Amino acid sequence: MEKPSRRSGGSITVQDVARSAGVSAMTVSRVVNGGANVRQSTREAVLAAIERLNYWPNTAARSLAAGEAAQIGLLYANPSLAYLSNFLIGALEGARKVGCHLVLEPCEGDSAEEQAEGARRFASTAVQGVILPPPLSDSVPVRDELDAAGTPSVAVAVGVAQPGRASVRVDDFAAAQAMTQHLIDLGHRRIGFVRGDPNNGSSAERWRGFAAAIEAAGLDLADMPVEQGYFTFRSGIDAGEKLIDRDDRPTAIFASNDDMAAAAISVAHRRGLHVPEDLSIVGFDDTSLATTTWPEITTIRQPIAAMAEAAVEMLLAEIRDRRMGQSEGAGEDRVLDHELIVRESSGPVPGASDRPEMTRRRPAA
Repeated sequence: MEKPSRRSGGSITVQDVARSAGVSAMTVSRVVNGGANVRQSTREAVLAAIERLNYWPNTAARSLAAGEAAQIGLLYANPSLAYLSNFLIGALEGARKVGCHLVLEPCEGDSAEEQAEGARRFASTAVQGVILPPPLSDSVPVRDELDAAGTPSVAVAVGVAQPGRASVRVDDFAAAQAMTQHLIDLGHRRIGFVRGDPNNGSSAERWRGFAAAIEAAGLDLADMPVEQGYFTFRSGIDAGEKLIDRDDRPTAIFASNDDMAAAAISVAHRRGLHVPEDLSIVGFDDTSLATTTWPEITTIRQPIAAMAEAAVEMLLAEIRDRRMGQSEGAGEDRVLDHELIVRESSGPVPGASDRPEMTRRRPAA
């Protein structure tokens, strides 16, 4: 029997395929998208209807049928090379798994106009969607430009979920709370804190987690020395010097990322202090820097590569759903697990006799 030709104007719809296969339009979407939660018999019925009607709903679907790859973009401006390296590893692995091409584009400058121009330039290319690692994941100008172009995006490592926007993150509040509690459990009662970039939502959540743990322990938050950082090594040097050179130096420092923690450790070494015997210093992210600094850094393991890989998967699913006229899954907020990784840079408050055995633990959900 001769295969029917596709009607002009793309008039065969997902609803036509659904009726022909005796299933819902969403089931057709799942089959085309390679979803796993579809019975084999149902999958075969949908594929038979697609073949019978000669239906390929969009460019992404035709690419899948032809073995071609969709093209997604990654717009980045992260100042931490260690973080960006981990992120790229995950994004590339995610792209390999789903069979799409990944296009990288730096966003030069940090002003609102420069960010908007970077997003505008990227949206005018052939990319079908964009992944936004921090700090651009929290950028309103970038978001507005992509929305204006109708380009879907997934924001990674945002501080809190953004209504109606796809994101993947960890619970920064709970993670920072767990790290602060670790220092309190070691006997520290005067803990310095280095804030992250104020333009990043995760910075605010890490500060909130720190403050909550301090207050829950019955300590006075006003007694905790705080310095502003920007997630860069240089800003960690500046903040570390201010904290360590105080007459009432804290016994521990919690830096909001590993770059700033490593910088504070270098300041401590220059001042002739031993870490952690004289001063405990901890970080956040568990980038490669955490295990190449001496001593190795106690930190929060944020699964950076896994977050990037998940973002690729989520973005491709949203691209396909949009083109099929479906909206299910749009705005999904996926929260991945974090871990408190205890290494050599944290120890009991100076004067304590014994150091507890090194452990690794996962905070309660």
